Amino acid sequence: MKHIAIIGSGPAGYYTAEAAQKQWGDDVQIDIFDRLPVPYGLIRSGVAPDHQSIKGVAKRYEAVAQSDNVRFLGNVTIGEDISIAELEVLYDAVVLATGAPHDKKLGLEGEDLANVYGSAAFVGWYNGHPQFATLDPALSGTGAVVIGNGNVALDVARILAKTRDELAGSDIVAHALDILEESRIEQITILGRRGPHQIAMTTKELGELAHLTRACPRVDPGDLPDLGDDALLEPGQRKSVTHLRSFAAIPESHRADKAIEIEFDFFAAPKRIIGEQGKVTGVEVERTKLDGGRALGTGETYVIPASLVVACIGYQTSPIPGVPFEESAGRFANVDGRILPGLYCVGWARRGPSGTIGTNRPDGFSVIERLVEDFTSGAAGGPGKLGSEGFDVIAQQRALKIVRFRDWKKIEEAETGRAREDSPREKFVNVGAMIEAAGG
Repeated sequence: MKHIAIIGSGPAGYYTAEAAQKQWGDDVQIDIFDRLPVPYGLIRSGVAPDHQSIKGVAKRYEAVAQSDNVRFLGNVTIGEDISIAELEVLYDAVVLATGAPHDKKLGLEGEDLANVYGSAAFVGWYNGHPQFATLDPALSGTGAVVIGNGNVALDVARILAKTRDELAGSDIVAHALDILEESRIEQITILGRRGPHQIAMTTKELGELAHLTRACPRVDPGDLPDLGDDALLEPGQRKSVTHLRSFAAIPESHRADKAIEIEFDFFAAPKRIIGEQGKVTGVEVERTKLDGGRALGTGETYVIPASLVVACIGYQTSPIPGVPFEESAGRFANVDGRILPGLYCVGWARRGPSGTIGTNRPDGFSVIERLVEDFTSGAAGGPGKLGSEGFDVIAQQRALKIVRFRDWKKIEEAETGRAREDSPREKFVNVGAMIEAAGG
């Protein structure tokens, strides 16, 4: 019997558990730990609330979680409730699937001003993550700047622009919906250091901007490359740029009917965040030009008025005491998922915040290959590992309040029962409420 501990219950964690089951069948016992009482990681708190079809992948993870040889152990904080060293004694292998829950810093003057947020915090706020539920952003000003040219930037801009009716069917939390409904934002500027050909936005997400009730996208035709250059792009990228070209062609008469404009400001690098009396009032931007694909400053600067700034420039993994960490890359130090024999990482914790949800599946199978290599060579595993049985003894000794998957199903049932008429659920936004709903 192999005993495996997986730290993190998001896509990477469950795909790794699935891969372990395919490798060893019934001869493996898997414990999946999470610091929250609820599973699924970014599926629950990162995927846009109006993208319910994407969240449907959780059904696949539920099938794994309800297997006889997989346990969900929520409300356990690694490094506080139990250490990595203790887990290494108990389990044949420990796999870190902790994702990248923290925002990368802009490194700019003024980023600590009020109403300047990273996307992990802002997205976590409207998705009901307990860490960010009390964020309370002020949306009483007319200008918002979203820094970044990826899908998260599009999510933030779209949620800021949508009406309450357009958010029907989503699981956006009530406290965020109420604040968004009172928003006075009229101008949303999406900043990108490079040009249209360098965006990391996908076709579907870009296309959604053309169908918003009260908002209209704008692209400066002068920022677009020659049409013939689009032929050099990958097909998906070419379709995305086609959307940008269609935005540039929208007539002014159509824009006049819209209350909100979403402007793509390409070749624009933020230089500093400007504020008065501790609150953000604008972003100073430097015009850039491309040199071999790199964005170089031209020295020309201007200021975009803004009362809200959201930086969507990437994420980084949380360090864990005793685990080698690459600060520059924001991930655990590893080679192909192996940190040390017996200690591994997968998903964003391994490669940094890149790829889609589906990218984590081959990643999970790859890390199980590393485990097989180390078990076969004798570098990891061995007799005497107590696995789940050993952890249960420690949990009882330390009076840990473990939330099991059956308890999570009670939380899920309660969230469904308290949902608005037009929403699939109303999430609990603090840990205490979750544990109470699970039966204490």
